[in-house]
Amino acid sequence: MNRRSRLALAAATALGTGLLMTACQNDTASNDAESASVTATPTAGSGQDTGEGGSTGGSAETSGADDGESADKSGYGQGCGANDIDWSATSETQAGGYILIAATAKPGITCVLPAGLPTVSFGSDGTQAGPAEQSAGPEITLKSGVTAYAGVNPKTTSDNGGKELTSIIVSVGNEDPNPVSLEVGTITVDSPVVTNWHTSASEAVPFSN
Repeated sequence: MNRRSRLALAAATALGTGLLMTACQNDTASNDAESASVTATPTAGSGQDTGEGGSTGGSAETSGADDGESADKSGYGQGCGANDIDWSATSETQAGGYILIAATAKPGITCVLPAGLPTVSFGSDGTQAGPAEQSAGPEITLKSGVTAYAGVNPKTTSDNGGKELTSIIVSVGNEDPNPVSLEVGTITVDSPVVTNWHTSASEAVPFSN
């Protein structure tokens, strides 16, 4: 092969090599672009997941609102104790004379008086009033604007017996650790009775049977 032929062959080889390298570079660039496109898809998906997570966060805020509503009702259902209540006792003339007990919840308190009657006792010997009604009434929720009443007849006998006292001891129930003493003036106590709790004073009159 003469010198001119060898030079032509070398030039053709160099040209082919150059074209091959260019094609490889184009393929690599194309693959890189596709790879970048594939990589971008999860990133966009991740952003959507974050958005969905944000939506879930919105649900958590709603749940927090529910918790707040529950917190607003935290006092409901709590049983009343004597120290949750503002008490008063007045002497009434109806039905031969009786003592009307009124119970209102202290400010900010909501509590429940159990069905039945308050525990009322007299004197140092702890004479306790029996039930003036045969059936128990419903439980009463004390809160702002609600007052519960119970009527006490200190003497249900017709003779001249009994003991004279000036106060009664009242509690929500036998297990109440904080009974209160209410001044009622001079009364004669003999076989006393007390009504259930009522939301109307007129229903708390302990009529004699």
